[in-house]
Amino acid sequence: MKIYKKSFASDNNAIVHPGIMDALQKANDCHVLSYGDDPFTQSAINRFKEVFGEEIEVFFVYNGTGANITGLAAALMPYQAVICTESAHIYVDECGAAERFIGCRLIPVPSGDGKLYPEQIRPLLHVLGEQHHSQPGVISITQSTEVGTVYRIEELKALTEFAHSNNLLVHMDGARIANAAAYLGTSLKALTLDAGIDILSFGGTKNGLMFGEAVVFFNRKLAHNYKYIRKQGMQLASKMRYIAVQFDALLENQLWLENAKRANAMAALLASEVGKIPGIRITHPVEANGVFAEMPKAAAEKLMEKYFFYPWNPEKNEYRWMTSFDMDEEDIMEFAETVRSVMKHL
Repeated sequence: MKIYKKSFASDNNAIVHPGIMDALQKANDCHVLSYGDDPFTQSAINRFKEVFGEEIEVFFVYNGTGANITGLAAALMPYQAVICTESAHIYVDECGAAERFIGCRLIPVPSGDGKLYPEQIRPLLHVLGEQHHSQPGVISITQSTEVGTVYRIEELKALTEFAHSNNLLVHMDGARIANAAAYLGTSLKALTLDAGIDILSFGGTKNGLMFGEAVVFFNRKLAHNYKYIRKQGMQLASKMRYIAVQFDALLENQLWLENAKRANAMAALLASEVGKIPGIRITHPVEANGVFAEMPKAAAEKLMEKYFFYPWNPEKNEYRWMTSFDMDEEDIMEFAETVRSVMKHL
């Protein structure tokens, strides 16, 4: 397999932030109790409470799918359903984990901008109380969305107020919540607890961590049996300190924000540069750290000889370019110049 100096396929491909590596090393010089009964995990939990408020419950897990599925499992019975966009990670990229692990149904909704709105959900609620149909129980949204757009606070509040008035809960897949907060210039708390979110999958891997995500319950009643769900869901880490200590470092001194700002800035620069190239069309607003663009298939194939990235919609020759905290302007300009050269020589 080829090793790339820089890849535009995913922020998962980036290096681990040096500060995170230092934190891991500092946690590696002693014996402590396992399964979270250690001072490193408690410190990280306290750090989350500094950011989101004291009235939360937070649990650490291995990965994003684990966070999403175990978090949703705490809120759903098998006869219930999750409403999400047709591009949602839980629907497209988690290999049917929700259906298998929870037993619930996913109801995908078409969304051009990656977002869900109350008017899209209202027609799906006529089945509530009808015993022949899966019962909608949770609305799951992604922040920032799978197409790189960002929910504004007023959009989140409108959605959560609608959900709660219909006895639905709201789950947020926050794999890139840091990028959304950086774009809006607001706090993580304002985008979640203050906006009425019930459960958050808080992303770390895409923003500088080696591995690990967190499940944050703002609706604390939902956390009552979560420790059993996490264990049964194979997400309970024995050496939990190595997940927790990374989050402690990420949240300390707003490293999460520094990393997200850099990734967002690189995406904005990339969109600005490639958007000037004839034959390239940016297809979605660039609000976080993703750039979506249409280009001739032959050009994309030539470009992928040097850089790796994914097709997003092959039928439209639409491709996704993700930026990360470890990129700089030189990386972006070099990539843009390669795109320019490839397009020129088609």
